[in-house]
Amino acid sequence: MRDWLIHLKRTEFSSLQAQIREALVSAILDRKLDQSEPIPSTRKMAKSLGVSRNTVVLAYQGLLDDGYLVARERSGYYVADKALEDTATTVRTVGTRTRSGSAADVSRQFKTRPSEQENQSKPLNWQDYTYPFIYGQVDHTLFPLAEWRECTRQALGKKWLGAWTNDSWEHDDPLLVEQIRRRILPRRGIMASDDEILITLGAQNALFLLSSLLVDRSSKVGMEEPGYTDARNMFRLRTENVALLPVDEQGLVVNSALDDLDLVFTTPSHQFPTTVTMPLERRLALLKKAHEQDFLIIEDDYEFETNYVNEPCPALKSLDDDGRVIYVGSLSKTLFPGLRLGFMVGPKELIAEARALRRLMVRHAPNNNQRAAALFLSLGHHDTLIRRLHKSYRARWEIMGKALADHLPNASRNPSFGGTAYWVKGPPRLDSETLYKAALGKGIFLEPGRITFGGPKPPANFFRLAFSSIDEKKIEPGIKLLAETIRSLG
Repeated sequence: MRDWLIHLKRTEFSSLQAQIREALVSAILDRKLDQSEPIPSTRKMAKSLGVSRNTVVLAYQGLLDDGYLVARERSGYYVADKALEDTATTVRTVGTRTRSGSAADVSRQFKTRPSEQENQSKPLNWQDYTYPFIYGQVDHTLFPLAEWRECTRQALGKKWLGAWTNDSWEHDDPLLVEQIRRRILPRRGIMASDDEILITLGAQNALFLLSSLLVDRSSKVGMEEPGYTDARNMFRLRTENVALLPVDEQGLVVNSALDDLDLVFTTPSHQFPTTVTMPLERRLALLKKAHEQDFLIIEDDYEFETNYVNEPCPALKSLDDDGRVIYVGSLSKTLFPGLRLGFMVGPKELIAEARALRRLMVRHAPNNNQRAAALFLSLGHHDTLIRRLHKSYRARWEIMGKALADHLPNASRNPSFGGTAYWVKGPPRLDSETLYKAALGKGIFLEPGRITFGGPKPPANFFRLAFSSIDEKKIEPGIKLLAETIRSLG
C-alpha cells in the first residue's frame, strides 16, 4: 500500500467518498494491493487524504457490503478473496489464448464506409473557447437542474419501478406519449393518436429509421440544398439518386425538380441552415405537388420550440389531409442534446414498422429517461424552461443581429423565426474553412458552411454563428474580433 496513493480532486463532478471508492476498486481489480497486508485504517486514510473520517468510513462500508473488502477483528480491512476470483479467471484465459496466422482483414468485408462521409466535427472542449458560436449546444445556466433532478428522482422511485426496469419495446412510456400528444403537438397544429407517435433516440434516430424503411437503391429522394448534412449522408447510404433541390428566401422551391421523386426531406419552419421560413402559400403548394406526384414528405421540425419572434406558422403535417407528411421532432433543443429523446408522427402503419425496426436496432429509448422527461413536461417545468429560453434567446438574437449589422453589414438577415443561429455570407473571396482555423487561434469557434452543401464546387464563403450557448456579453466583442479576422484574411 505504501507504493500506491489516492489522489483526490475536489470537483463538482464526483464526491470525495465516490473518489475513494473508485480508487480502491481500481487498485483491487488491478491487483495493486497485497491481500496479506491490511489497507490503511479509516483514521489513517482520513488523515492522509485530509478528509473527515466519516467520508472514509462510508466508502469502506460500501466496499464491505459489495464484497471488495473483508474486516478481520482486531486486524483491519483486507482485500476479499472473491473480489479477485473473476479477475484471476480473466487473466488466465487471456494469458493462455493463442493466435494462429495473421489477423483477419475486417475492412475487406465492409459494404459501406460511413466514416468516409463528410460531416461537421465539434471539439469536446468547445466551452474553453472565449467565443463559442457553436450550434446545438445549451447554456447550462438556463437549465432548471433542481427540477430535472427531482423528476429523475421520482422516475427512479419504487412507484414506477416496473415502468423503467422492464424491456418494453412494443410500447413507449405512455405518460411521455400523452405529453407529446397533448402538450407539444397541438402547438404545431398537429392532432395524433397514440399509435401514430414513436419515441426515438433523438431526431437522428427517427431519420435513420425512415431512410431505412422508405429508401432503397431504386428510390429517388429530394432534399434542400444547402441542407442537413446527416440527412443527406443517410440517404446516400441507401441510394445514389439524391436530388439537391434549390432553396430561396421562402425555403424549398416548389417546381418541376420535385417531379418523379419518391421522398422529399424538408425543414419548412426554419430551413437548415439558411433559417428562412416557408410561408403558408408555399407549404400548400408543396402538399399539392406531393399529391400530384405521389411522393412522401419528411418534415424535420428541429427547432419547433424556439420561435420567439413571430406567430408560429402551422406545421406542414397539420395541413396534410392525405397522410403524406411524416413529422420528426426532438427535445434536444429545449432540454439538452445528451438526453437523446425525439419522436416521429406518421400513419399508424408506418409507426408500427418503425417500431419493429427500432426493436432490432436499440429496442427502445431508455425508460428512465422517458419517464423523467414525461414528468418534466407534465409538471410544467418544460413550459417554464421554454419561456426562460425565449427571453434569453430573444436578447441574444437582437444583440447578434445588431453586432453583425455593425461589423459585417449586409452579410446576414435576421431569422424571422428566431431559432439559435445566424447564417452568414462572407465576402466573395472568403474561404470559411481558412477563417475557421484562423478564428480558433483567437478563441472564436464558428462553423464553416461548405459541409451543408452536397453539390460539386459549393460556395466557400458561408458560415454559421450560433448563440444558444454563449454569454450575451461576449457576442458583440466576438463578432467584432471575427470581422477583424475576416479583414486580415483579405
